[in-house]
Amino acid sequence: MIGFVFPGQGSQYAGMGKDLADNFSVAKQVFEEANDSLDFDLASLCFGGPEEDLKLTTNTQPAILTVSIAALRVIEEETGLTPAFTAGHSLGEYSALVCAGALSFADAVRVVRKRGAFMQEAVPVGAGAMAAIIGLDGDLLEAVCREAAQGKVVSPANFNSPGQVVIAGDAEAVDRAIELAKSRGAKRALPLPVSAPFHCSLMLPAGERLQEVLEGVVINPLAVPVITNVEAAPNAEASRVMELLVSQVSAPVRWDESIRTMVGLGVERFIEIGPGKVLTGLVKRIDKGVEAQSVADVAGLKVLQG
Repeated sequence: MIGFVFPGQGSQYAGMGKDLADNFSVAKQVFEEANDSLDFDLASLCFGGPEEDLKLTTNTQPAILTVSIAALRVIEEETGLTPAFTAGHSLGEYSALVCAGALSFADAVRVVRKRGAFMQEAVPVGAGAMAAIIGLDGDLLEAVCREAAQGKVVSPANFNSPGQVVIAGDAEAVDRAIELAKSRGAKRALPLPVSAPFHCSLMLPAGERLQEVLEGVVINPLAVPVITNVEAAPNAEASRVMELLVSQVSAPVRWDESIRTMVGLGVERFIEIGPGKVLTGLVKRIDKGVEAQSVADVAGLKVLQG
């Protein structure tokens, strides 16, 4: 059984998707559709950068989504592979929903551009922070966050893999949590170079704005279930997609649990579709017994085709 997984923010790089668009008309069409939907030359940004512009959240989110869907369309056309389940890390959940047929690509790319803006605008630059905590048990880390908060916000944001959790919140509270985590035995605790504190309660205003946008979007029946970030459980109900996407902005990404859920449902092979190989590495850490590979370019496609 195959599971398709889609990357989130942080996987972007200048040049991504270019060789797919150069070699496959179906991929080129995705980039053209993105440009038309956004009235903005996203393709040139993906193919040539500059990195500084690609790192802006309002650009990063539609760029990663577009490259992911271009790669997906090539896989569908060239291999005929279909997933039993699909999932995406944060932003990647939108790619998963396009894969499942719940969202049209044109709608998804417009929504995530606004999502990026809403998330960036929810907290003034510099007021929030995120940090990766390595080698600390989840329950202990939650206790560290409670102690470090001191009336501010800091909480687990991404449960990525065993012993790798990202926290987010007010900058001073995150700084306190980093020092506390080190004193409680964390192997590493380091700030992340992000522009906003994603997946914590500081993002609630972004969720409210996102809901208004999603209310104007058609959500279709799902062809395959999506394992959602919020519940780490399969959702096949179109009527629940909007509430789950709104909650997702301020709720932690339960990635470790999501992969375990897919394995428990019978997935033995994971294919990461889109830029980077972050999820492939996480899947292998979560369950060494499954196969995991990534497709971001023509070389990855050839490996997939064997």
